[in-house]
Amino acid sequence: MKGFAPPSRATAQIPTGPVPITRTITVTEGISVKDLAEKLEVRAKDLIATLLVRGVFVTVNQTLDAELVKDVAAQFGADVQVISFEDQMANEAMESILSTENPDELEVVRPPVVTVMGHVDHGKTSLLDAIRETDVAGGEAGGITQHIGAYKVKINKADSPAFGREIVFLDTPGHEAFTRMRARGAKVTDIVVIVVAADDGVMPQTLEAIDHAKAANVPMIVAVNKIDKPEAQPDRVKKQLADRGLVPEDWGGSTVFVDVSAKKRMNLDLLLEMVCLVADLQALKATPNRSAVGTVLEAKLDRGRGAVATVLVQNGTLKNQDNFVVGNTFGKIRAMFDDRGRSVEEAGPSTPVEILGLEAMPDAGDTFLVVSDRDKARGIGQYRKMREREAQLAKSSRVTLEGLADQIKQAGVKELPLILKADVTGSEEVLADSLQKMSTEKVRIKVIHSGVGAITESDVLLASASNAIIIGFNVRPERKVADLAEQEEVEIRLHSIIYELQDEIHKAMLGLLEPVFKENYLGRAEILNVFRIPKVGTIAGCRVTDGVLRRDAEIRLMRDGVQVYKGKLTSLKRFKDDAREVTHGMECGVGISNFNDLKIGDTIEAFVTEKVAAELTAS
Repeated sequence: MKGFAPPSRATAQIPTGPVPITRTITVTEGISVKDLAEKLEVRAKDLIATLLVRGVFVTVNQTLDAELVKDVAAQFGADVQVISFEDQMANEAMESILSTENPDELEVVRPPVVTVMGHVDHGKTSLLDAIRETDVAGGEAGGITQHIGAYKVKINKADSPAFGREIVFLDTPGHEAFTRMRARGAKVTDIVVIVVAADDGVMPQTLEAIDHAKAANVPMIVAVNKIDKPEAQPDRVKKQLADRGLVPEDWGGSTVFVDVSAKKRMNLDLLLEMVCLVADLQALKATPNRSAVGTVLEAKLDRGRGAVATVLVQNGTLKNQDNFVVGNTFGKIRAMFDDRGRSVEEAGPSTPVEILGLEAMPDAGDTFLVVSDRDKARGIGQYRKMREREAQLAKSSRVTLEGLADQIKQAGVKELPLILKADVTGSEEVLADSLQKMSTEKVRIKVIHSGVGAITESDVLLASASNAIIIGFNVRPERKVADLAEQEEVEIRLHSIIYELQDEIHKAMLGLLEPVFKENYLGRAEILNVFRIPKVGTIAGCRVTDGVLRRDAEIRLMRDGVQVYKGKLTSLKRFKDDAREVTHGMECGVGISNFNDLKIGDTIEAFVTEKVAAELTAS
């Protein structure tokens, strides 16, 4: 045909048979068709044509699976090494440091990251409070730590040899069910402080904490707390730990022991000096002028701010407006806050910060990386999410003959389906894991859904469809959600202390629940204004939006669907007069016992408790 030229070049680069492997290329996970074509030095349309022959339909911007990349690259004579995005970022950072003339000048001494571990109620958080001069333990349910807290402390004592130095403390939960969270804390730490009560001695969780520290190959300092008590026996603690391989320095060993009292503030400066001394022996260094890399310590869902993560910057400097990849999500730093809630523009190495700007909730323990290109961050995040979903689908759909036999055996096993909602990812992850491990041969616990945030209508509808019980850990349902649950006859159990929840589930499995205290809802009031009155405290100006507010009732302060405080009213007034109760639509002044952190928009729920026969069973 006139004017038609044969496509001599169109198929020139498409291999027709086996090609010998002559080179090796390195690609990152989730590489696109376009980027792979550049790596293979072929045209994108030739690569698409090759994939089409294999029955794979793709576009030029679509990401490819690692196995598919290896197979198709072999057709072009290339062997492929697939590395993770974290590995690529680490290699690039190392290359940039090595290419600098004076790499030693880039490294600076960074503050040590110290994890405080030990048995429940041995005074870990109280010791940290004394160092920070705050009161965290008082705000924790049951006086035990349920989350990971990260705090930066500066040594201000002028005569201290460590004057001006900074130390980052991680306060990990002490209850045994939070093993995974404590293990996560040990992975990001430089030094572990084992807190042992002098009046109680070495306990199972003390030994567990020591095992975590040894597994992470982290140096340990033992803080023998509560030495101010008359029954304190610090030498007994030293002997118990010496038997476990932690021999004190004054006994000829290498472990630093410091006798302290959080309550009397004894020897706290000595403890900080010892931390700095052990840190100096490790020669901890970081490179502030590189892109930030760190670890997610905790993440939660905030109604006003969206997904919020607590991140420990381990190297580099994190700046406002930085693009980042974290786990299988991504985002851009919209705002950063330090451990005391103050807004900051940048965070250097060994700095814990709370960040806003996440596209979705990351998992606690995920690696956090700053990238220059937002599109690349989005691509990596979407690829990882897709791979995770594929893995879950494959896991749930795979059936074997052995599995089928197990299903037949378990046909008579009773099942207790649960829907779990918690306030932060760490608690949700640990609770789901620990509850499922409570399954027995006769009763199997199945967590059909778990998530972070307040209990929603969709949770109630899912529970209704699957005959499940909803467990709320430090979260509450909205009023209309509670009404829907009542209408659908869905039971909602609310807890703030993990071992009480475990005890209740265990009794439910045995069908032996004893009478419990049932909450009877009275009313709800919204805080319209907050007044701070000298010698009186904080008074909330409220309007009762539902039911009635009674002077003798217990109250729960809710902020964005999450319980902030539970206690009693100290005062209830209408204008200047004391009132016994205030009904729907009326305004009043409210004072809350031992709590002053009231904010406009908070909700006060009033309730009374009564003893009723339990109905939660495993049947």
